[in-house]
Amino acid sequence: MKRTVLTALALGMILTGEPLAPARSASADPMLADFDYPHEVKRFEFTSQGQPLSMAYMDIPPADAGNGATVVLLHGKNFCGATWESVIKPLALAGYRVIVPDQVGFCKSAKPRAYQYGLHQLAANTRALLDQAGVRRPIVMGHSMGGMLAMRYALMYPDRTSGLVLVNPIGLEDWKAEGVPVATVDQLYQSELRTDYDSIKEYQRTTYYSGDWKPEYDRWVEMLAGMYQGDGRDLIAWNQALTSDMVFMQPVVHELQNIRVPTLLMIGERDTTAIGKNRAEPDVGARLGRYAELGRRTAERIRDARLVAFPELGHSPQVQAPEEFNAALLENLEQVSAVE
Repeated sequence: MKRTVLTALALGMILTGEPLAPARSASADPMLADFDYPHEVKRFEFTSQGQPLSMAYMDIPPADAGNGATVVLLHGKNFCGATWESVIKPLALAGYRVIVPDQVGFCKSAKPRAYQYGLHQLAANTRALLDQAGVRRPIVMGHSMGGMLAMRYALMYPDRTSGLVLVNPIGLEDWKAEGVPVATVDQLYQSELRTDYDSIKEYQRTTYYSGDWKPEYDRWVEMLAGMYQGDGRDLIAWNQALTSDMVFMQPVVHELQNIRVPTLLMIGERDTTAIGKNRAEPDVGARLGRYAELGRRTAERIRDARLVAFPELGHSPQVQAPEEFNAALLENLEQVSAVE
């Protein structure tokens, strides 16, 4: 029977992780060489589409003996593995091994000039990383674009996925079918070239944090803005254009009913994210990105899905309210947990 939880219940003890020490701001570097991640960054070297590539990832062991389960954290399009900082330690203290990759094209991972980006490809890359790490049946947890990727991973590898956690995933509606005009990669590239600190901050303020801003959010703006500066700006803009095209053209909404693994949806209901909404007619844009509705609709279509809603939070509930988010996550995670 489908169970729906509409508010996060408080735990007796909320795990929030270590105090967030100020990270060095990212300088003009497309690989984020000068931006500190919260844990050691390792490298997965592999070949894909005929070229050698490198994926950065963190691999955090569980506290004490652990519970035998692994959680894989997948970042969104305008995020990095480091953005999961406040979630990693609570999971490790609860006994989970935690693996956090940067996908190809993002953050500290390789950014090829020519690459056929697809959710299937990124899922295959992620599985190859997990195979090398000796992880067979993880809980796959994705946020934003990472939620799209997590769903694709579960659809491709149901026998290699013990559970699915989706944090404000995008792709829950077909923007093209809803009336958003298609943009060419060249148009997307020109738009990406206009990205700067101020545009990143304003978008995050209105969408990720439901109009609020706290000083601790600045570091995530600096992280992204640093990649758009200096000689690497062109390569970042090009990869972001290619992945924007991937996200727009590969919605997963039409396959939700095919997901066959235990699923936990964690939805900040004040989220208004809809890719390409700024290109649409006002009446079209106004009906897109309504996550209070999208969350409930998605929970109805995924068999035995469990919904946790945060009515006052936006697109990034794990960053906006880490105590509330982690309490809800740990309370509900056993519902999608399985020892490997």
